[in-house]
Amino acid sequence: MTVVIPCYNYGRYLSACVRSALDQEGVRVDLVIVDDASTDDSAEVAARLAASNDRVKLIRNDKNSGPVSTFNRGLEHARGEFLVRLDADDLLTPGSLARAVTVARQLPSVGLIYGHPLHFTADRLPCARSKVTAWTVWPGLEWLGDRCRSGYNVITSPEAVMRMSVVERVGGQQPLAHTHDMEMWLRIAAFSDVAYIHGVDQAWHREHSASLSARKVDGYRDLVERHLAFETLFRGVAGGNPRVAKLRAVAMTAIARSALQSAIHCLDHGQANSPQMQRFLEVANQTGSDLTELPEWRALMRRFSRDPQSLARDPAILLERIMRRLSDTLKWRRWHRSGVF
Repeated sequence: MTVVIPCYNYGRYLSACVRSALDQEGVRVDLVIVDDASTDDSAEVAARLAASNDRVKLIRNDKNSGPVSTFNRGLEHARGEFLVRLDADDLLTPGSLARAVTVARQLPSVGLIYGHPLHFTADRLPCARSKVTAWTVWPGLEWLGDRCRSGYNVITSPEAVMRMSVVERVGGQQPLAHTHDMEMWLRIAAFSDVAYIHGVDQAWHREHSASLSARKVDGYRDLVERHLAFETLFRGVAGGNPRVAKLRAVAMTAIARSALQSAIHCLDHGQANSPQMQRFLEVANQTGSDLTELPEWRALMRRFSRDPQSLARDPAILLERIMRRLSDTLKWRRWHRSGVF
């Protein structure tokens, strides 16, 4: 098992991250830390960790290269049968790797195994569940099809374990600003089955103001990046499979619907014809989907035909908004239980 840790200015978190991987029981773990020309003490911390343990290898970028190039450089040095990409501010829960490897050993067709991640903001880690209750295994194309139909990512990142032979077949991460992980999960699913471990927490994901997602991702950017992830998927090696290529229209429809839902949200909050609303509509048009066939388009047109001041008082529109919020809540509850929306 190789754990690749890209690190940029996370020296204050790095030691705990490394310990969470080295202390895993039931698996042999080696680590590759790639310091992306940090300006804090990350390189010094990493050097001490590598000097104190022969399972830790340190690579330093001469210049800041970004998370994708940094991970891919570490991937070149990965030698394990399985692979984990672990950001330096995240941690693995005790036993997580052994649980994932158990699934992989029994199911050779599985190339991606994940479980529930615990998101936290404080220095004190939330208690992690450790008793496996079940596994769910999807044929890869079925899991991929479900992601195309929803248009959303379901894996944070540190809770995922990849089979190295599949990664060697599909390649490393693609140069996407924020959805490089998402695209890689989708690509792996095009070539292997996917498993989810129920009842346990497989990783801790740290939420903080200095993280890349917190600093640079809003609703519009998230939508654009998801669109790019799917476009990259279908242009790449996976798109050469006719069964995968057929899913492109499905994914583009999902992105279009998501964009129109965001435009409706703008309209419902008094932002008709705002720059933000126009950006969402541009993304919807860029998908190439027939927007007039979508229920979200019809809902948008109904609103445009009305006096803006009357929208807030319309019982039908109010009910529609309530049902949309309820649907979103139910989706997130399902994700917490089963790893999918």
